[in-house]
Amino acid sequence: MSGNRVVVYQGPGKVSVETIDYPKLELPDDVVSGLGIKRSAPHAVILKLVSTNICGSDQHMVRGRTTAPIGQTLGHEITGEVVEVGDDVLFVKEGDVCSVPFNIACGRCRMCNEGKTGVCLNVNPARAGAAYGYVDMGGWVGGQAEYVMVPFADFNLLKFPDREQALEKILDLTMLSDIFPTGYHGAYTAGVTTGSTVYVAGAGPVGLAAAYSSLLLGASVVVVGDMNADRLAQARSFGCETVDLTRDAELPDLIEQVLGEREVDAAVDAVGFEARGHGEGAAEAPATVLNDIMSIGRAGASLGIPGLYVTGDPGAVDENAKQGQIGVRLGLGWAKSHTFVTGQCPVKKYNRQLMNLILSGRAEIAKAVNATTIGLDGAIEGYEDFDRGAAKKYVIDPHGMIKV
Repeated sequence: MSGNRVVVYQGPGKVSVETIDYPKLELPDDVVSGLGIKRSAPHAVILKLVSTNICGSDQHMVRGRTTAPIGQTLGHEITGEVVEVGDDVLFVKEGDVCSVPFNIACGRCRMCNEGKTGVCLNVNPARAGAAYGYVDMGGWVGGQAEYVMVPFADFNLLKFPDREQALEKILDLTMLSDIFPTGYHGAYTAGVTTGSTVYVAGAGPVGLAAAYSSLLLGASVVVVGDMNADRLAQARSFGCETVDLTRDAELPDLIEQVLGEREVDAAVDAVGFEARGHGEGAAEAPATVLNDIMSIGRAGASLGIPGLYVTGDPGAVDENAKQGQIGVRLGLGWAKSHTFVTGQCPVKKYNRQLMNLILSGRAEIAKAVNATTIGLDGAIEGYEDFDRGAAKKYVIDPHGMIKV
């Protein structure tokens, strides 16, 4: 193969589709030099992308709200067909269609052995944990592309049991790489269970996935809060209650109007560091959602926080926020004995079980997040639409393999 087309960050608000080298069974320069390990990766495979999605985390980079350099390749939500297999790969073969967790994990370190694949110690010299196509995450090439290299393939890949069935359900299965497990993780770690009342902050794709997952976990009522009317309508489409945060009202009052009480059993932050205050035209206030979920979480509640928070934000509202220091009312959470669960979702903890729900017809996550298919060149417009608040989850189809 002569090349590989991939989506590339070109500065705030700009992406392009560029041709780079076809992937090799080799580790990135950052990983090789930083960790002092071999470049050759016989444990890896090359995938031909069947589907790859635009994520809100990608959008943070494209908005210029991270330290991502121009030229950063993009994309960490990857589903593909194996087209090349390293000599040390034992259990995956050419032609297999697989989901790829966005967490890159070696399967050999202490964290991986403890099931904490989001903080693998052997894939990123800068910090624990790595991801494809993401700033400060090890230099791994992004998967909004035609082809991608996946290391430690026997450990990382989730093979679908039947190729034809997988292609028929690909719009649901493509969500297994990130947002379905991430949303489920947010709900699960918030303690959602049979009969729970739940508040989910944010009706973007992860928030919708968290709300949908809350219903799967048995919640009695799921309330979703957002400022985007179309996204709130999408949440209502599968049975959620909603609150419009452009209203000039306190969140506990809005919750009381729905539930008859001012607190919930479980709360999820699916917004992250670009949060805004309440009321129409409210300015950015990055601690808003964290403070909200403490205010409405009952005493002893768990708070799931899949929303992204960063250590470097050049576009932040103040100098503290540029370093990830925001005005969280930790004393309130302490007083209410809240449990906080943060960080990357360890996708492998959930993806097989969620796959089974999809294949059995028990989960239709694509409908819940309004999956919308585009071509690779359509990624440019897709990023623009998503930035404007489109109530859609954009699924890129680089090779025309998705039947709609």
